[in-house]
Amino acid sequence: MAFEEYAQKDAVVVVYTGEGKGKTSASIGLMARALGRGWRIAYVQFIKHWEVGEHTFIHKVQDVFGDTLVLYKGGKGFYNAGDISAKDVTEADHKAAARKTYDFALHAAQSGDFDLVICDEINNAVHDGLLTKHDLKQLLTSRNSKTSLCVTGRNFPREFLKFTDIATNMDKLKHHFDDKFLANKGIDY
Repeated sequence: MAFEEYAQKDAVVVVYTGEGKGKTSASIGLMARALGRGWRIAYVQFIKHWEVGEHTFIHKVQDVFGDTLVLYKGGKGFYNAGDISAKDVTEADHKAAARKTYDFALHAAQSGDFDLVICDEINNAVHDGLLTKHDLKQLLTSRNSKTSLCVTGRNFPREFLKFTDIATNMDKLKHHFDDKFLANKGIDY
């Protein structure tokens, strides 16, 4: 098979989804690869508002990469997740935060100002009803033709696979949370 037969796309849509661990980690790896190529990136966080390892890392590498890396933390925490749900945050607060975050992400994806826009845990926001499937479809289909897009989180709608170029499902084989162990700093967050 000769590579001369293959075309190259100016930009792609990448999905990391599934019940297994590693979706955010994969998006951080994608971010690192793109930064290494001199790309301008917007990393948009839809759920985690507290300081987690990936945020600390991004803040530190921003010192090196400057305004070529933008972090937007727009979430209000876990929604409708029992004991680990964000306390004192109403459904309206979660929806307003998701909408504001979505508006930032959509503008970033459409503007042409970024080579890559990563929307971490947007799939969760859609599945939980904080955003609509129509919102996600609009993001996937109306981005700038030169801007790549990555969306992460559980429950990516299968009917939207036709709008993607690369989609990976992270399958969980085992996770210690199922045995009633809390998340580990540095491994899980």
